[in-house]
Amino acid sequence: MKVETKRLVYALFFPCFFVLILWIVFALERGLDTNWHRFGIYPRETSGLIGIFIEPFIHSNIKHLFSNSIPLILLGWCLFYFYNEIGFAVFPISWILSGFFTWCIGRESWHIGASGLVYALAFFLFFSGIFRKYIPLMAISLLVVFLYGSMLWNMFPIAEIVDPTISWEGHLSGAVSGLICALIFRKAGPQKPIEIEEEEEEEEEEENDEM
Repeated sequence: MKVETKRLVYALFFPCFFVLILWIVFALERGLDTNWHRFGIYPRETSGLIGIFIEPFIHSNIKHLFSNSIPLILLGWCLFYFYNEIGFAVFPISWILSGFFTWCIGRESWHIGASGLVYALAFFLFFSGIFRKYIPLMAISLLVVFLYGSMLWNMFPIAEIVDPTISWEGHLSGAVSGLICALIFRKAGPQKPIEIEEEEEEEEEEENDEM
């Protein structure tokens, strides 16, 4: 197997494994005929803090789980392929920050699901490409906008009017977390290469000095 092919496969491993765990948890909850919603985040209550770590594993129904699974695999693959050096730092930090911000600003209700993590990854990928000003990574930014630009509407209180079950606070928290991670890690991971023109100019200057 070629090195590049291995990178492609390895980048898929963690996102697929993570999503598999989500489906196993969902199957266990349904198989045991229980309701684990109370393991989610309940804002500004000490008992709700544990949900920061557990929230992404709990979903209200199969539609909710499926709608998060595809973005998690795609965005997760982009993270671990294009930002493989920092992927395992960005993922948990995005997760924890997203949950903590939801705990701080959320409505007094149980907040569950991996949507906040989806928003965090999407915003990290978008802003990371912009900050680095590197065309291949900026292309990923544009891809994220093309695929998930419509998610913006679910980040604001208007989403609650359309569907009261939507945690716009969780989505907004995820978006802010992704932006923060993009700022924190902007100097880490892949960077724009040094311009060839600059190297050529230096060579010409050295030649002129020798003459």
